[in-house]
Amino acid sequence: MQFSSRLNLACHILLYLAEYQDTQKVTSEVLSATTGVNAVNVRKTLCLLKAANLIEVRPGIGGTFLTRRPAEITLADVFDAVEDKEAPLFPMHANPNRNCPVGRSIGSVMDARIHVLEDALHSEMKHMTIQQMQDDMHSLLQHENTSSDATEKHA
Repeated sequence: MQFSSRLNLACHILLYLAEYQDTQKVTSEVLSATTGVNAVNVRKTLCLLKAANLIEVRPGIGGTFLTRRPAEITLADVFDAVEDKEAPLFPMHANPNRNCPVGRSIGSVMDARIHVLEDALHSEMKHMTIQQMQDDMHSLLQHENTSSDATEKHA
């Protein structure tokens, strides 16, 4: 469960779909342009999201679409779709000194604590949805528009 940028990329893709899937054809090239990520890497992420049944890619007319409403897609769903569940969230340094009491025991001492943290993180992600992120995005953009309007009036 070590973090990569895949979670952020997948959320960006899902938010873009939530926002634009009904008004434009969303392809890997379009997603590459909005994310700033190579289209090959976008397609790899799309494959992971599709395998988790979070999106569908429609042949013929083309385009990518959410399979569920944004309120029904949790951050845990996205995380589980794109992150390697076998990789540790906090990997242990590679070569602790086995001749040192601390080096010999640090892995076992940390494991129990790491599992608690991983479980808590995953539990919290189950309460966060793409809809909440989309709402936050709209609020942020509204605030930016309000701030820029106020600045222009005082200029």
